[in-house]
Amino acid sequence: MAVSNNPAASNLEKATFAGGCFWCMVTPFEQLPGIHGIVSGYIGGHTENPTYQEVCSETTGHAEAVQITYDPHVFPYQKLLELFWQQIDPTDNGGQFYDRGRSYRTAIFYHNEQQHELAVHSKQQLEASGRFNKPIATEIVPATTFYEAEEYHQNYHKKNPAHYKRYRKGSGRDAFITEHWGVNDEERLQLRETLNPMQYHVTQNNGTEPPFQNEFWNHEEEGIYVDIVSGEPLFSSKDKYDSGCGWPSFTKPLQPFNVTEELDLAHGMIRTEVRSRFGDSHLGHVFDDGPTPAGLRYCINSASLRFIPVSRLKEEGYEQFISMFA
Repeated sequence: MAVSNNPAASNLEKATFAGGCFWCMVTPFEQLPGIHGIVSGYIGGHTENPTYQEVCSETTGHAEAVQITYDPHVFPYQKLLELFWQQIDPTDNGGQFYDRGRSYRTAIFYHNEQQHELAVHSKQQLEASGRFNKPIATEIVPATTFYEAEEYHQNYHKKNPAHYKRYRKGSGRDAFITEHWGVNDEERLQLRETLNPMQYHVTQNNGTEPPFQNEFWNHEEEGIYVDIVSGEPLFSSKDKYDSGCGWPSFTKPLQPFNVTEELDLAHGMIRTEVRSRFGDSHLGHVFDDGPTPAGLRYCINSASLRFIPVSRLKEEGYEQFISMFA
């Protein structure tokens, strides 16, 4: 089924990105404010209404992609571009990770000249950054007809979460993201100078600060909590509650994609550790004794967090979250 390039509402726009397997390109965007829908599908080919099998056989010229309907006043296109680059290997012109072929190519399909200019500028910035030692191969091309993929591909991460997580990890995508967007050895040395001893101990050595003797355990101001190392948004004051444990507690992450979970067998216990995706900071643990409906308690070290009050969200580059507190 072809999907129209015109959003249903006049204030909404479309953004279309190809980043390899479209299963993995939904979760980074879906929890963001201002995102009104994400569809997995096919674009950039010459066959009408292609099937998944046809696209994978490399006979249609299409790429697997996601089409995002968003409010640019809440979450601007520049921010979408920043997040897009952090999901892919932009130097690979033969596919993505262990998915090979043109159907898994990376591309930005722009819908208007403003998107075109912003995409070109962001690609130039990435090339100039020196983050990668090979040329950026991602294409920037006009958006053509977008065909919605089969229903079983839509929100695959929710329908088959176990397989999705194994696929992401097994493909090498998560390791690549951590390697290129996480904290490297040089940056880690710099952290020794910029973080205080407790902050470094917690984030870099998986430490734990004392309960009831930390900055945010009883903090009640409205705003968001970001990773003290990377600045990625992690939790909101709207989801914070007093669990009585002596550490900041939250019912859910602000952006679930930014919080990863790992099995923790240290100290003779079986626990689920939570870390920041891009900063790879140790944050704390998640337990199943929280309030309904989810029943989760994210028990987080204050030392891993920096608080941004509502009054400073725009000034510090987090204006997309202001509408949450209106």
